[in-house]
Amino acid sequence: MTLQIMLDKLRMLRLPGMREGLDEQASQPRYRELSFEERLGFLIEREFTLREEKRLHRRLRDARFREKASIGDVTVGGKHGIERNQLLSLAQCDWLRQHQNVIITGATGVGKTYLGSALGRCACEQGFSVRYYRSKRLLNEVERSLADGSWGKHLDGLARISLLILDDWFRDPLTADQVRHLLEIFDDRWQQGSTILISQMPLDNWHSCLKDPTLADAILDRLVHNAHRINLKGESQRKLQAGKISADT
Repeated sequence: MTLQIMLDKLRMLRLPGMREGLDEQASQPRYRELSFEERLGFLIEREFTLREEKRLHRRLRDARFREKASIGDVTVGGKHGIERNQLLSLAQCDWLRQHQNVIITGATGVGKTYLGSALGRCACEQGFSVRYYRSKRLLNEVERSLADGSWGKHLDGLARISLLILDDWFRDPLTADQVRHLLEIFDDRWQQGSTILISQMPLDNWHSCLKDPTLADAILDRLVHNAHRINLKGESQRKLQAGKISADT
């Protein structure tokens, strides 16, 4: 079988990584010194790596992050409210495997959304499905699904997500109906997935924001008691960035 026929068959078999690897091996004499097993191993690794990159790209696309964030760029230290060891431990995603949650609170601009997105990216890199929502947008989707009769399907879809990230939590007052719908979402996700909640509202005030004491107890029982809590501190990063731009101009 000629090289071109092999390349064509690999294309038809939808093995682009192996096809690229075989083409490379044919054009570079250094590969001729390797054994058959070594050359085959390189082809398999090339295909595996390409598929993993595509899966990661798809998970990142489906997550719909608000910002591109990297765990290596998160500001750490006692003055910021999160230590390096805690950050690196969360980046391993063991909390996600145990269906635990993360609660990130702090004043506006201190990096809450960035931290949540960075942890979400770590989850994507480790094979978990992730979805980022601003809380208001999620509730708008809930209302639309109730109106068109797809609420059950939408609820099932949310239950299957490994990590749900809810930003701007308690930014807007919740109605009694919205609180009930949130309880349904968190009840279905209990011990099935994890949630990152990002809020300016101090944790001590959450119960009163949920209005109905019984529903508040039920929701917080599913969110808070098994959660890693992070209260970010420091000046607004937006303010600091604006000051840096002003100084440079």
